[in-house]
Amino acid sequence: MTSRWDLSPVTDWILREGRFADELAPLADGLAQQLVAAGVPIWRLRLGIRTLHPLIAALSGAWERDGGVIPVPRAEHGLETRSSYIGSPLAIIQQTGQPFRRDLRGPIGPDDHNVLQELKDRGATDYFGLPLRFTTQPGGLMVLVSDHPDGFDDHDIAMFAELANTLAPVVEVIRLKHATHAITAAYLGPRSAERVLSGQITRGHVETIRAAILFSDIRGWTALSAAQAPEDTVAIANRYFEVMETAITSNGGEILKLMGDGILAIFPDDDAGRAVTAALAAAQSAHQAAKAADPPLGIRFSTAMHVGDVLYGNIGSDARLDFTVLGAAVNLAARLDSLCSAYDREILFSKAFADHLSQSTEKLGMEQIKGLEAPQPVYSLPRP
Repeated sequence: MTSRWDLSPVTDWILREGRFADELAPLADGLAQQLVAAGVPIWRLRLGIRTLHPLIAALSGAWERDGGVIPVPRAEHGLETRSSYIGSPLAIIQQTGQPFRRDLRGPIGPDDHNVLQELKDRGATDYFGLPLRFTTQPGGLMVLVSDHPDGFDDHDIAMFAELANTLAPVVEVIRLKHATHAITAAYLGPRSAERVLSGQITRGHVETIRAAILFSDIRGWTALSAAQAPEDTVAIANRYFEVMETAITSNGGEILKLMGDGILAIFPDDDAGRAVTAALAAAQSAHQAAKAADPPLGIRFSTAMHVGDVLYGNIGSDARLDFTVLGAAVNLAARLDSLCSAYDREILFSKAFADHLSQSTEKLGMEQIKGLEAPQPVYSLPRP
């Protein structure tokens, strides 16, 4: 087979349109269509990157001629230990930093990964993968598969190498965007991350919002951590944070801070009734999940809530900023959390919070709260 297709239209498309892709899937789709239009004998194209994410190790975008964009499962951490990866062409490309080529027209040998046999069984005749070299490590990769009877020729391979040089910066930008969003969301929460990434990065850039505020922490943490090995202490804290995070985010809240053994979360909503309903649902869900945990969580924790106006935004020094909430409403919620042990209740809340609940509440007493002149009523849910 002799094909002398021109790379220029493909390169022009990458620089004019492809560079605006935010994800790998649409980039792979558009690129593959350009290659087909140029006369390249490809049946399948895949782009892949390693990424910085607490749950995801790698991302891919793939295209096939008969199906367009095809779904590729996200690769979770621990990828390197799985049989689906060990010895695969992708692993070889990542480990060696060199292209990988396999003629699939002949028999597949025992040393070949089963992914090559699967592609051959579907009609593939030639497999070529090569690294995309980034300015930082790790880089990405591009895989092209043909089902043409003659596979790829020398001209195809040479053009793919040039294509990789043009494509690499575009894929690297996607990787950096994904890493930026993943890191900011993991450390700030998705709502705060979006505000920061949209440009709210100046110290003092704050706004007043209405929100339910939730504080929670582990009871007896000092004694508990002193009696445990450090790795066991971390494991206990992580399980508690997982329970709380699931309950809070599933009810529309956002964790703003992990403070040692404690959590500060908000449920923003101009409708105070919706905000307190969501916050209480999160608190109840967390305590129910902890009781049902298998193996047992092995801890007790408290949760306190208030609702009111808070200052939400960037606060800090010239060199160190924090995206958080401030105000009297935040202080009251924190003080109430410290009273859970004294009242032997898992959940406490303020009168303002109770006033917006449709269910029955119980006034437990009056407390002098630091920073407030008048004693404050303390509420909870009636005991069963």
